[in-house]
Amino acid sequence: MILGMSLSAFTTLHVVISLIGIVTGLVVAYEMLRGRDSSTWTALFLGTTVLTSVTGFFFPFAGIKPPHIFGAISLVVLAVAIGALYAYRLSGAWRGAYVASALFALYLNVFVGVVQSFQKWAPLNRLAPTQTEAPFLVAQAIVLALFVWIGLIAFRRFHTGAIGAGLRSSAIDAKFG
Repeated sequence: MILGMSLSAFTTLHVVISLIGIVTGLVVAYEMLRGRDSSTWTALFLGTTVLTSVTGFFFPFAGIKPPHIFGAISLVVLAVAIGALYAYRLSGAWRGAYVASALFALYLNVFVGVVQSFQKWAPLNRLAPTQTEAPFLVAQAIVLALFVWIGLIAFRRFHTGAIGAGLRSSAIDAKFG
């Protein structure tokens, strides 16, 4: 039992939260590419991505394993993104820090999603059962290349002037403004 749920139910919850984080993160990345911001999608992405990492630590484990390292890195990266966006309001270098950290957090979730897909989905598992085979490596290389490309374009296009009115007039402004 984890938080009053069976391991199976908790795993399902964790996966659903992760998928919401990935989908909302893709929306946020798309908006960055357009030079825009959506405060609602961004908050949902950041919140579910934090929850993905946090809930990952609730699974039973012995010793530190790669998922724990990824979770810890993700939480640090997300702290930068959240601070850059909400505390520093993307001023100066914080805009670039936000773009890089938000997209890196999304990349980490997608990377883990690819890993899980190759582990759990039989057709992919047959192609790369140990995840050292070419199909897995090519898939991860494509994901990395896409995120580098998206990051470079988003860095150029996403500016503080693109921040939506929803973010500027949000409750966050009342606290930090």
